[in-house]
Amino acid sequence: MRRDVTSKIIMEVSETADLVFAVAVSTAYSPAVEEFTASLDGALVEASVVPDAHGTRLHRLTAGPGHLEVRYRATVDDGETATASETDLLVYTRPSRYAESDTLWPTAHAEFAGIADPVELLAAVSSWVGTELAYVPGSSLPTDGATRTLLNRRGVCRDYAHLVVALLRSLDVPARLVAVYAPGLQPMDFHAVAEAWVDGAWRVVDATTLAPRQTLVRIATGRDAADTAFLTIASGRASLTTVEVTATAESLPNDDVTQLVQLT
Repeated sequence: MRRDVTSKIIMEVSETADLVFAVAVSTAYSPAVEEFTASLDGALVEASVVPDAHGTRLHRLTAGPGHLEVRYRATVDDGETATASETDLLVYTRPSRYAESDTLWPTAHAEFAGIADPVELLAAVSSWVGTELAYVPGSSLPTDGATRTLLNRRGVCRDYAHLVVALLRSLDVPARLVAVYAPGLQPMDFHAVAEAWVDGAWRVVDATTLAPRQTLVRIATGRDAADTAFLTIASGRASLTTVEVTATAESLPNDDVTQLVQLT
């Protein structure tokens, strides 16, 4: 399936900053078209490409004070499906910064411990999180984790994904967070979903049900949002003013949450 994706990030840099962007599609794809550009007050800024885990590609640059614009575009077809090492499966069953599976262990076992079939478990967790939370833009803080999200009963895509990941890890299912481009998403933005290791493959779980899982394009993969943020200010000072994302696909299939889906 062909997909076209773009992103534009505008920042005002007030103190020379070391900036890291995770906006490029994963190395799982071989883009037919791809371009990353950065300009500061109209002058091009050189960026280096830093490889990260699971095919993530980071663009790192240094920008002095001024008006910074970062643009990315790519056209991709289906890519390689993800694999897992023994280390991956161990790492993704541990608690992490935003997915406190140890804290949520009692909740997970009270709600889902009786479900033995892994396919049913994924559907049950997805539906439960989708029911328990209300999708409310601006309702959560960047520092909120799964526990706070459950207490607040609301959030955005990353909050939904963190709660899914934490609950699945509590049930000994390896789970991780993936930042994606999401054709069909409304309103359009960067999107976050969970992946769970079931029946020998990584399966997508999106409790928001805001975009067909079959159309998603992998950007970054990791333990939680700490590993997958589209922007990291490593040093200096800069303020984010604009984020514009587009993602289109040849078709938008119907998505049945009870079926297993892999990112391609």
